[in-house]
Amino acid sequence: MPRITREDKARNRQNIVEAAGRMFRSQGVDAVGIAELMKEAGLTHGGFYNHFASKDELAAEACGASFAASLGVLDQAVDEGDDAAGPPLKRVVDDYLSAAHRDAADGGCPSASLVTDAGRHSDSIQGAYATGVEGYLAGFAGEFAREHEGEITPQEARDRAVLLLSRLVGAMALARAVRDVQPELSDEILRTCHAHALE
Repeated sequence: MPRITREDKARNRQNIVEAAGRMFRSQGVDAVGIAELMKEAGLTHGGFYNHFASKDELAAEACGASFAASLGVLDQAVDEGDDAAGPPLKRVVDDYLSAAHRDAADGGCPSASLVTDAGRHSDSIQGAYATGVEGYLAGFAGEFAREHEGEITPQEARDRAVLLLSRLVGAMALARAVRDVQPELSDEILRTCHAHALE
């Protein structure tokens, strides 16, 4: 039997983390079993414990990785600066409060899809989630400060960042919660919050 290389082991672990990120965001941490998770990653059930001591450890890592990917999108929007589509925060709001984001629960920002799981699970999962939230707040506050240079204090920029993230996450969580039974209400939530997110 051939030995697995260090590169193969790292790739397998990455596959597990990516599969967990998708599945945890779309189904919730508790609803995903290790066997189905490993199948989604293209690996056998027994190999899980070669990579993680527990599902909780994996959930914390997957949460952190999901936020890192999402924050990379925010960084890219900020780096691109103002363009024909508007300032970076307007583009973030446009993308975040879209039907496409709502309907892709296994992708996109983990702040809305993992909000309940983070509150119900271990300190390690809450810690990864809190780090991600802080990343968003820092990015938003920095952009508010840039857009309103000399007009607002750092604390006011932070306050606006907290409000914006809360509006985005709350709107997305509500829109997803009612999408299947009241699609018109779901659309109304997105539309209304989109119109007022940056006020």
